[in-house]
Amino acid sequence: MLEHNRPLDTRVAARLRSGDKLRGIFNGLPSPAIVEMCGYAGFDFIVLDNEHGSADLQTTEHMLRAARASGIPAIVRCFEADIARTLDMGASGVKIPMVDTAEQARSLVRQVRYPMRAGQSGGGQRGVAFSSRAAGYGAFGGAGHTTRSNDGVALIVMLETPEALENAGEIAAVPGVDAVFIGPNDLSHAMGYGPDWSAPAVQAVIERALRAVSDGGGCAGMLALSPAEEARYAAWGARYFATVSTVLITRALGEAASGASRTLAY
Repeated sequence: MLEHNRPLDTRVAARLRSGDKLRGIFNGLPSPAIVEMCGYAGFDFIVLDNEHGSADLQTTEHMLRAARASGIPAIVRCFEADIARTLDMGASGVKIPMVDTAEQARSLVRQVRYPMRAGQSGGGQRGVAFSSRAAGYGAFGGAGHTTRSNDGVALIVMLETPEALENAGEIAAVPGVDAVFIGPNDLSHAMGYGPDWSAPAVQAVIERALRAVSDGGGCAGMLALSPAEEARYAAWGARYFATVSTVLITRALGEAASGASRTLAY
C-alpha cells in the first residue's frame, strides 16, 4: 500500500523540527465538515480541541478521518489521561495543556513513544496494539508502525502559567518535545490580568519565553488572531501559529448580520 493510504499522517512532526513557519487552526466544534473546510482552505495543521471542545472520542476519530481525506495533519489537544487512545485513533500529534516543568515534559514523552528494541535508547512506555486505526487495524502494524510513530508523531506541550514560562527553555530542550505553545489566556489570568494578555507585563513574559525557546533551537508556538500579532510573535522567535475556528466563524457571521466588524474574545 502507498504511504498516503496509511491512516497515520507524520508530516507535521518533521515540519516542526525543520525550522519551517507553520500556520494552523484550533477547532473545538465536533464537525468533520469543519475539519475538511480547514484542510481545503490550506492551513498547515488543525488542532482538534478536546480540552475545551465538545467532541467525544468517536467523533474525534471521524474528524481524524476527515483530516486525512482533506490532506491536513491533525493534532489533538487532549488531557494526559487520553493520550494513548488519541494516538491509537491516528492523531498526527498531541498537544497537552498545563505543562509547567521539564520533568512533566519528560513523562509525556514516555507516554507518546513506544519502547525501543534492546540496545536502542530514546523509547517510552506507550502500550502497543496494532488493531487500532493508527496502524490500519493491523494492515500497517509491526515494527514499521512503531518506528513511524516514534519518529513521526508530534508532541507539543502547552505553557500556561508563570512557572511554565520561566522554565520554557528547559522544557523545549527535553528530547522528544517537538514544540512548546504558549497559552496566553490562561497565562494572563494566572498573572492577575484576566483576559487581557495584551497587558505589557504579560507580553514581556511571553517575549522572554519565546526568545528562550527559539535561542535554544526549539520550536516556539503562539496563538495569533491577527497578522499584526503573528508578526510581533514571529519577531520574538515564534514560528508555529494558530488561530481559532469559532473566532473566525463568529466574526464572519457578525459582519454578515450587521455589516460591521466586531471584536471577539477567545
